[in-house]
Amino acid sequence: MDSAQNASSAAGTGGSSGNGSVINDTSASTTVDDSKQNLNQVINSIQKTLGILHQLNLTVSNFNAAYQLPLLQRLNSLVLELDNMVKLSEKCAIQVPMEVLNLIDDGKNPDEFTRDVLNSCIAKNQSTKGKTDAFKGLRKHLLEELEQTFPDEVESYREIRAASAAEAKRIAQAQSMLPNGDMKVKMEV
Repeated sequence: MDSAQNASSAAGTGGSSGNGSVINDTSASTTVDDSKQNLNQVINSIQKTLGILHQLNLTVSNFNAAYQLPLLQRLNSLVLELDNMVKLSEKCAIQVPMEVLNLIDDGKNPDEFTRDVLNSCIAKNQSTKGKTDAFKGLRKHLLEELEQTFPDEVESYREIRAASAAEAKRIAQAQSMLPNGDMKVKMEV
């Protein structure tokens, strides 16, 4: 039965061989697509390695002299797959925060790190929004005070401000227009 599992494992590796590369027919593939592809290749290699380790565990737990050849074959396939994983991982430029690795070492879920970072971002966002609202209130209060003291200058300021805002809006719209009058659409990745 172990040789049958080994044969099916070898057949499974043959289908995704060639280092698990996926051919992309589009010539405009971006580095984001390439990094995703590289990451998927590494993930597939990790899953394949875990499968080989599971098979090795089964072989070693039921070991007798008849299982020596399948054991050696699985050890060789493990070494080859680990070598393949190292080669694939060199193409991936992923940086994992030390906090995540420490959480994993402590036996905790790395999603806790993500949750903590998101909560921190939300708190900072609320703080920044509060500061922005305070400055808007200060600006409004200053304009009201200035309008009482210098009504002509404030009126001129508001006209200049409205004209510059309209010009900025016109420039932004002109930059997003194509020569034929169509609007440019940003593609989301």
